[in-house]
Amino acid sequence: MEVDAVNQAATVIAENRLNRSKLDLLPASIRPTDLHDAYAVQERHNVILGERGLGELVGYKIGCTTPVMQEYMNIHEPAFGEVFAPTVHHNHADLTFSDYVNPGIEAEIAVRLGSDLPASGAPYDRQSVRDAVEAVMISFELVDARYRDYRELDTPTMAADNFFNAAVILGNPVTDWQDIDLAAAEGTIHLNGELLGTGLGSLIMGHPLEALAWLAIRLAERNRYLKAGEFVTLGSVIATYWVSQGDRIDHSIPGLGSVSVSFT
Repeated sequence: MEVDAVNQAATVIAENRLNRSKLDLLPASIRPTDLHDAYAVQERHNVILGERGLGELVGYKIGCTTPVMQEYMNIHEPAFGEVFAPTVHHNHADLTFSDYVNPGIEAEIAVRLGSDLPASGAPYDRQSVRDAVEAVMISFELVDARYRDYRELDTPTMAADNFFNAAVILGNPVTDWQDIDLAAAEGTIHLNGELLGTGLGSLIMGHPLEALAWLAIRLAERNRYLKAGEFVTLGSVIATYWVSQGDRIDHSIPGLGSVSVSFT
């Protein structure tokens, strides 16, 4: 994409988020057609959002790392987005439903890095990223599909828009996680006290740390890298639940604790 097209697409997406309005498909003249262009738009879009008050970028989300999400979204490869500091909550969040256009909740496992994963270390695998993980956390990701019909979107457009990220709720960091079998870790999700679903960590690319390695490689391809102190949500073990006003959702994983979110 030409620089002007990148800037135009980034501006449209940023204004859409800031105004909480529904967006039609991006015009073909400024729509990214592959992930390389999508991430260029994403980077510019995030600069605009930061300048407009969303502040510092502190972490990443990875979308569609599990079969259930790939089938649900009709997408066959993961993509990543970035997360702004003011949108990060801890343990529980009371959110205002009207602050979002079409909010959904995804139940995830997240990690916080204790050391960098430099681009020079790529390619990575789950063993080579393991020592960089300072803590593992249970988490929710809040997504917001601010489009008239998100099912019509292609992967590059969603990636350009941080793959719909709107907020993250992180549980207490577990620093002695090394003896937890993350592939066997089972998330249990309740909606208003009733079971909504369950999912194993192994759904996330076979092992949650494979998703972390995937992200480190993708960033290295763009001459970027994961930094100590950043967190990454690794993918949802259930299909997105599109919330209604008044909902409360709880997520628990043995050994990792619980998180919850309510919408008023």
